Amino acid sequence: MRWVRRHGWTVDLPLYAVFVFLAPTWASEQPWVIRAIPMLFLLPLLVRRRFPRTVAVLTIAGAAAVYYTEIWAYDRGRTELAMAVALFTLVKLRHRWFAAAIAVAILVLDVQWSTLWGPHTVNPVLTIVAIFPLHIAAWALGEFFRAKEELTAEEEKLAEAQSRAAVAEERTRIARELHDVLAHSMSVIVLNAEGAKLARHRDPAAVDRTLDTIVHTGRDALAELRLLLEVLHAGQAVRSPQPTLDELRGLVEQSGRDVTLDVTGDPGTLPASAALQAYRIVQEALTNMIKHAPADATGRVSVAFEPPEIRIEVTNTGGRASPAPALPSSGRGLTGMRQRVEMYHGELSAGPLPDGGYRVHASLLVRP
Repeated sequence: MRWVRRHGWTVDLPLYAVFVFLAPTWASEQPWVIRAIPMLFLLPLLVRRRFPRTVAVLTIAGAAAVYYTEIWAYDRGRTELAMAVALFTLVKLRHRWFAAAIAVAILVLDVQWSTLWGPHTVNPVLTIVAIFPLHIAAWALGEFFRAKEELTAEEEKLAEAQSRAAVAEERTRIARELHDVLAHSMSVIVLNAEGAKLARHRDPAAVDRTLDTIVHTGRDALAELRLLLEVLHAGQAVRSPQPTLDELRGLVEQSGRDVTLDVTGDPGTLPASAALQAYRIVQEALTNMIKHAPADATGRVSVAFEPPEIRIEVTNTGGRASPAPALPSSGRGLTGMRQRVEMYHGELSAGPLPDGGYRVHASLLVRP
């Protein structure tokens, strides 16, 4: 339909040619000037899509001229078809009131034609009864194609809206994945680097351990980032191994903080997607602790598997040291955790504790 709208001439030119060559046989015996009259009369139909009202008026005027010219009295079929095409175009292009006026004009012309020329041919009433269904059909076809175009336009709008929504969703997913890959690792690296800077004179061994942590964390982050970029470049779903709950201990140790881990239940029966979401929630909660809690704050990670529920709790104390160096925050952390929880119809709560610490509690409902 869109192609026809853009290339309407591919329909109108053949239609014009058919109308011109539908001339009655006796017309070939007339002078060429008279034979050229229908060509001029039908010429406006070539621009009917661009100027539907003007073309309809010109078509009616041309039909009237033909009707009242005795020599063209028997060229009615082509004239009726031309008026039907003009009427069809008006209805299709949503000019209903103008189309109604044109339909009345056609009826008047048909009555006048039958009154003027009917006695020489057939019964005038029968002529009108035989001809007017053509215009009713033209109106009906116009309504049909108008409705079809409107439906197509709505479908195109819906498809475009869905496409925009898919793009927005994909951008959100990419942002979340980048945040998951980089936020935790960069926080660990920055804070460990700060610690190494402070301890470089009084505890060289601690500096070596800290630098090892930075190296391993950076390598892991680069590996995950490389994997993510490969997946995005290929436009495919993530199929390579993703972090699992079995790796929580390494995640806790990598944080460089005094954090205890308590895992109860058997995570082996969990779907891989649910295990990944649980891992990411713990990772984000630890990232928040690293960013905002004092250096001497202690933490606790508790993960309980009680089918069909996973309960996650990450807490940290307020500590007595000065607050951790302020790190840039995107604000995506809690939003990302909330989105992950909602995927599994769970609940998330996060807020400060009376001792100055912080608590994140999440629950996910999982059907193995």
